[in-house]
Amino acid sequence: MSETGALVNRLISIAGRDHVQTDEAATRPYCTGYRSGSGRVAAVVHPGTLVELWQCTRAAVDAGAVIVPQAANTGLTEGSTPKGEYERPAVAINSMRIKGLQLIGDATQAIALPGATLFELTHALAPYGREPHSVIGSTSLGASVVGGVCNNSGGALCRRGPAYTELAIYARVNEQGELELINELGIDLGATPEEILERLERGDYRPEDIDWHAGKASDDGYPEIIRGADEPGAARFNNDPRLLYGVSGSAGKVMVFAVRLDTFEQESDVRTYYIGSNDTGQMAEFRARFLREATKLPITAEYLHRELFDVARRYGKDSFLIIKTLGTARLPKAFALKNRIDGFFRRLPLFPAPFTDHVLQRLSRLVPDPLPARVVEWRDRFEHHLILRVNGDMVEETEAFLNDCFPDAWFRCTPDEAERAMLHRFAAAGAGVRYQVIHDSEVEDILALDIALARNDRDWFETLPKSITDDLVHRLYYGHFFCNVFHQDYVFRKGADVAAHKAKMLEILDARGAEYPAEHNVGHLYPAKEPLAAFYRRLDPTNTFNPGVGKLPRGENYADAS
Repeated sequence: MSETGALVNRLISIAGRDHVQTDEAATRPYCTGYRSGSGRVAAVVHPGTLVELWQCTRAAVDAGAVIVPQAANTGLTEGSTPKGEYERPAVAINSMRIKGLQLIGDATQAIALPGATLFELTHALAPYGREPHSVIGSTSLGASVVGGVCNNSGGALCRRGPAYTELAIYARVNEQGELELINELGIDLGATPEEILERLERGDYRPEDIDWHAGKASDDGYPEIIRGADEPGAARFNNDPRLLYGVSGSAGKVMVFAVRLDTFEQESDVRTYYIGSNDTGQMAEFRARFLREATKLPITAEYLHRELFDVARRYGKDSFLIIKTLGTARLPKAFALKNRIDGFFRRLPLFPAPFTDHVLQRLSRLVPDPLPARVVEWRDRFEHHLILRVNGDMVEETEAFLNDCFPDAWFRCTPDEAERAMLHRFAAAGAGVRYQVIHDSEVEDILALDIALARNDRDWFETLPKSITDDLVHRLYYGHFFCNVFHQDYVFRKGADVAAHKAKMLEILDARGAEYPAEHNVGHLYPAKEPLAAFYRRLDPTNTFNPGVGKLPRGENYADAS
């Protein structure tokens, strides 16, 4: 029997035959990225307990295999799936079967096991009037809590920085090639890996076993950073050295068993304002003034450009209606059902893929426009749109700023208008991908950049050279305006040299002092800058986990692969 075959048999003995997949059709969903990227592995294994996760990881290390840790696979930069082929046998270890949330300190903190999702955490905290770090976007897509921390995911909330904690339990391969368990959770759980992990999964610890001074469980410095609207440097970005610690920012370079995070009081008495402008300088001045002078930060400040407004209105309508009709509580099951249906029809060559996208797009044309009349009127009047959410005690101050900066260009939303405006903003994030699916014969690819501009950069709306714009079908801009963080999706016409255009765009961003990616890890799409590359090498000196992430060498001990 080959060494790879022996490894597969050992994984089967640990997790069970039903939880180890080896044929290409079965492994494809775990070897294909959410937006792009794919690779090959000898097996995908789904351990069911923390001890099984430890044992599967040890089996792979003993076999000299590459390990690709994976949770919900909702990453956008190819970092949660294998990439191409490796010179060593490769195993993807998917941890989504290992569910578990433990609320401690009257729910002021939460311990999340690797399969726990942001959606599940949101619902677990709701009875306590609290919420997790992130409350929109990836929460509804089924993203895991652990994945958010490993990727330093940004979130839309102005008062909270990127997902961050110094409190976690994880396994790494040390300089001697030995697997070791690191307990930085701040809870006394015993001595051996098996004892620590079994007790953790059972919640077998006492209040006095918890060290409340073991380290930070959130980025508590962000409010001060975002207020520096006249200061250089980005507010938040993935390569930020101050947020690289253990699991935080690790991007699959270790195997994570649990993270411990702060929770937050739910926002109440929320007021929403819809703002329009045709002057980017006017918007930049509003942002700077509000951040400098307002007594409190807003809850969110979400930007949407008119071109994306129009694309989302047509290609995000079904997402809007599904969320409006089903509510977020049923979204994870709806996405799971969609994936199963697409998987079935992918085997039938006569049907377009993904099948459900084509069906939903056709059905959505039969439904009336769900957007409020005032929002549509603002679309016709203004190129740039801003949805600002504040607490009730900020109304007088906020409206004074709005009257000064945007006379006759804002309105306070009714509750229904606020819900629909935010649903439209949420649907916009996936509209470009849907456009590509429907117009596959006309689109070469989508280049998705998420960038963090310097806090004092007032020239936030880019001007691209004609050599790039001539190849564009659409430029889709949205973002977190007060953070000066923008998602920019470029839909290129068929035949365009997307790689060359990307290189030019990144060159332009470098000249501006921008940081990228802002909210997603570098994955296999971006080179890791030196602080991040050094962090990866310290975490994983033998290059066992997720080789090639950050465009580092893929071979053992970071040798260039043959």
